[in-house]
Amino acid sequence: MPSMIVISATAVPDHLRGALTRWLLEVTPELYIDTVSARVRDELWTSVTACTADGAAVLAYPAANEQGFTLRTVGNRRRVPIDFDGLTLMTFRKQSQEMVKPF
Repeated sequence: MPSMIVISATAVPDHLRGALTRWLLEVTPELYIDTVSARVRDELWTSVTACTADGAAVLAYPAANEQGFTLRTVGNRRRVPIDFDGLTLMTFRKQSQEMVKPF
């Protein structure tokens, strides 16, 4: 069954941006949204992870959990998702790449 997905891609190669626009609507630069099947979502994410290079990307899609969505990330990001008793929370990296303790 198709569901809505959101992909945010930062500093990725132009060919990846072009590939994403074949399947998704680019609503603002490097933010893609559309309704696709789980198979298409997984294939798109495989392409994103293979081509991200020095950039970063986040995929958000519906899931049967407390928050109602799941996140996948790739690349070097300042914000890092962590699991806290089944909830996805965001933690921040310091400039030295150390993790800041959320609590």
